[in-house]
Amino acid sequence: MIEADAATTLTIMLVGYLLGSIPFAVLICHFMGIGDPRQLGSRNPGATNVLRTGNRPAALLTLTGDFSKGMLAVSIAQWADLDLFDQALVGISALIGHVWSVFLHFRGGKGVATMLGGCLFLDYRLALSQGAIWLLVLAIRRISSLAAVSMSLLSPVLSWILAPQLLLPVIIMSSLILATHHQNIRNLLNGRESRL
Repeated sequence: MIEADAATTLTIMLVGYLLGSIPFAVLICHFMGIGDPRQLGSRNPGATNVLRTGNRPAALLTLTGDFSKGMLAVSIAQWADLDLFDQALVGISALIGHVWSVFLHFRGGKGVATMLGGCLFLDYRLALSQGAIWLLVLAIRRISSLAAVSMSLLSPVLSWILAPQLLLPVIIMSSLILATHHQNIRNLLNGRESRL
């Protein structure tokens, strides 16, 4: 039999997954009459692809929604008084939901905003450092995927320095982000990745 604490953690992980699965890009584009982002640009249901439609308010709303999914999932875990590692597992569940959304036939976005949202509530110093790297690379190179890949590669180092108790969860989250950017990484290596 599953112990009560384990059952609580698994239940909240499921809630985190369902929160992460909410396809804000698709919903916002639908209600704003933009069209399905899965049929536009890179076909990715995320803020960067929504921005490519030229609708900045829709992109900002998408970014806010995806970021909030990670925050809300971890905040529920904190409310339930889970320990820090289990809170991180809930954050990972939200990220998995975003990447493999049950509402989009197990397809989804690339997870950067959802990861950052979760990390903000796990350790704000880690999230602020991650966000600073993402913004710096984006400002210099104007390539969203390069910013995401750079942040993901450096996140374990940041965690080791700032929040070593989160190192394993951060490695898992970073690996997921890198996996979702596999085609972008190929394009970057071949010099074919598009700029914002």
